This record gives sequence, structure tokens and C-alpha cells, in this order.
Amino acid sequence: MSIKAEAPAQFRSSADRPNALGLLREAASEVLARRRLIGYLVQADMRKKGADTLLGNIWWILDPLLQMLVYVILVSVIFDRGGPDYPLFIFSAILPWKWFQSSVMDGLTSVTGAERLIRQIQFPKLVLPVASVVAGVVNFAFGLIPLVGLMLLFYRDRISVMLLLIPAIAVVQFVFNLGMAVGVSALNVFYRDIGNVARHLLRLWFYLSPALFSLDQLEKATAGFPIIHKILVANPWATLFTAYRDVIYDARPPDWSALFVVLVGSVILVALAALLFKRVEPAFAKVL
Repeated sequence: MSIKAEAPAQFRSSADRPNALGLLREAASEVLARRRLIGYLVQADMRKKGADTLLGNIWWILDPLLQMLVYVILVSVIFDRGGPDYPLFIFSAILPWKWFQSSVMDGLTSVTGAERLIRQIQFPKLVLPVASVVAGVVNFAFGLIPLVGLMLLFYRDRISVMLLLIPAIAVVQFVFNLGMAVGVSALNVFYRDIGNVARHLLRLWFYLSPALFSLDQLEKATAGFPIIHKILVANPWATLFTAYRDVIYDARPPDWSALFVVLVGSVILVALAALLFKRVEPAFAKVL
């Protein structure tokens, strides 16, 4: 094997760097070859988050319940717009959104937060945002505990075999989360303001999605605003929220064709994000 092939990416000349397809193959091989490292990073992230608060990992269960309580009071009590079993309706959106939000925000700082490590040790930086997204899966799994508790205590009539389809929908969301996290992790190295902007954009994205209300309600409300209506329909969260509610709230199978479209779009997003990451990765050590 040649010396050039062995050399780290940042020490190769531009002429020696692989093309787009080669970069994607390199990214995939790096992630697969560093599975153990990703596992260690996930464990470290879980221990850190659990040790930073008084209640530790219990917050992964309490937080979505508290968010549900806030929205139930706002929508059902103050605005009197909640439908039947609205707490379960809104919880079906809060749970996957909390997973997405934490994946994006953790991915955002996954590279910049490892500044000292990147300067000292040579390793594939792509494992950092990937590990942050994988850690989010654990948070989502913990969030299923209060969901099961809610349904056993208050909504037994909505319990069905369709709940077993939640992992299938979660796989689609995982791919989407991964593409978003990898992309913002690379951009945040060069544009630190993205962290501040992301918080506001995520909040706006949540309200422009069928989270507090159903997709049918939002489509009727935005019928007179064509641009907003088109954004709503094209929003991947219109499909994801509806799919989660189909199996949790309505006890029916999701729209598999719509989920497949989101999955294909998410795979393309992952490829583009990984390509961006690998293109700019050689400059990380200099910028950080």
C-alpha cells in the first residue's frame, strides 16, 4: 500500500483526495470500523448527562411529561382547542421531536466540543456526530417508558398491536436525524452563530409542523396561504408526526409510501451531509 493512501486526509494534497463517491465510501468505512469507539462515546455521553443534574437520567422520563403538561394547559385549557385524549395526542409528537431536537443540538456541538481531542489525536471526526445521534436513541427509548405508563393508566382502549410498529418509524427518523446532525456539526465549526440560529429555527419548525394540531387541521388553517401550505405539505415532520400518531393514537398502520419517501430523502440528506463533512474535515484542526 502506498504512503499517500496511508496518510491522514488533512496531509493529502488536493489532487490526492478521493472524489465524491470515494469520500462517501471512506465515511462509511470509518463509521463501520470505529463501532467500538462510537459505543464508548455513547456511554460517556450518557454518563455525563446523567451526572450533570440532580435527578440524572430520570429527566429523560420527566421532561417529555412536563412538556406535555404545558401544551395541554395551553391548547386544551386556555385556547380550548384540544381534541379527545389530547395528552396522548400531543405526547405522540413531543416524544419524537425531543429526540430530533436533542440529536441536532448535540450534533451541533459534537465536533467543536471535542476541540482539544481533535488537536491531540488523529481519528475520523465523523464518529463524533454519529455517536451523538446514537446516544439520542437511548433517550428516545427512555421516553417510551412514560408513553407506556400513560396508555396503561389512562388510554387502555388505544393500546393495540400497532404499537409494535414504532421502531419501524423510528428507523426512518434515525436516518433523518443523522443527516441533520452530521450536516450542522460540520457547518458549526466554521459558523458558530448556527447554534443560536438553530434554536429559533427548531422552535419555528415545530410550530409549522402538525405537532400541536393534526395535519388536517393545519391544512384547513393554511388553505388561504399557499406558500405556508406548500411548506407544510413538504415538511418531513408532517409525515413523521402523522405516522407516530397513526400507530399510537389512532391504532392503525402508517402511510408506508409516505414514510418511504421520507426515508429516501433522508438517505440522500445523509449522503450530502457526509460528503460536506469529509470535504471540510481537513480544515477542522486549523479552525479549532
